[in-house]
Amino acid sequence: MNLEQFQMQIKDLFGDELVKHEDDEYGFTFISKTSFLKIGYATNLTLETIQEAALNHVDLMITHHDAWDFLYGMKDQCMKKLEENNITHFFIHAPLDYIEFGTCTSLMNILEVDVIKQYSHYENGNEFPSIGFFNHSISFKNLVKLMSEKLNEPVSAWKNNDQMIKTIAVLTGAGDSTTVIKRALEAGCDTYITGEATLYAIQYAKFARINLIAGSHTFTEIFGIESLAKKLKDLNPQIEIIRLEEEHFEAKGRF
Repeated sequence: MNLEQFQMQIKDLFGDELVKHEDDEYGFTFISKTSFLKIGYATNLTLETIQEAALNHVDLMITHHDAWDFLYGMKDQCMKKLEENNITHFFIHAPLDYIEFGTCTSLMNILEVDVIKQYSHYENGNEFPSIGFFNHSISFKNLVKLMSEKLNEPVSAWKNNDQMIKTIAVLTGAGDSTTVIKRALEAGCDTYITGEATLYAIQYAKFARINLIAGSHTFTEIFGIESLAKKLKDLNPQIEIIRLEEEHFEAKGRF
C-alpha cells in the first residue's frame, strides 16, 4: 500500500465524518516512508509507542491521539524520533470516535452487547453516546469484571442502583460530561461507561441513580483504532498489522 492509496482509503472509510471535524482532528504528523508493508497501531503517539514501532520495523504508525501541543515539547521530540526511525505517522481522533465502526462501537462489541440502538455521533457541537442493550441482563458486578478483563486493567465503578444491567451508554475516552450522562438517562440507560470520571460526573451519576464505570482513556479507545487497522488489512491483504504495546500508566495510581 502506498501513501496515495492510504489517503483514498481513509476518505472512503470515513466519508462525511472527515468534513464534520477540523483538520487538526486527523492527519499526518510526519511523513517519511510512502510505501507501507507493516502498520503499527496504538491509542497514543508517545516516545514509547514510537520505540515499539521501531523495534517491530513498522513503516506506518496509526494512532487515535496525536502528541498534542498542550503536552509541551513532546510533539517535537516525537517528530524527531519518527524521523530518526524512518516512520510515517497518521492520527485520527474525532472522526474515529463518531464513525460506526469506531471507538464506542468497538468497546460495545468487546463488552458483548447484543444490540446497538444508537451509534455515538456529533451534531452541532453536541456529543451523543452509543446506546445498546443485552438480550439477557447482566449483574453490575459481572459487567465490571468483564470490562476489567477485556481492558486488562482495573476499572473504577460506582453502583448507583440495584437493577440488573440491561441498557448501557458508552462514550470512550474523556466522556465525563454530565450532559452526555443526562442523554444516556433520557434514553433509558441504567449504566454509563467511559474512559475518565471527574468529580461532577461521579456526583451527577450518584444523584441520577445511573451506574458509572470508567476504564482508562487509553484502553477504552484501543479497540477503535484496532478496528480501523483491521479494515485497512481487509482492503490490503498484503500488509501486516501489529498492535503496539502501551503501558497501563493511567491505572497505576489505583490501589
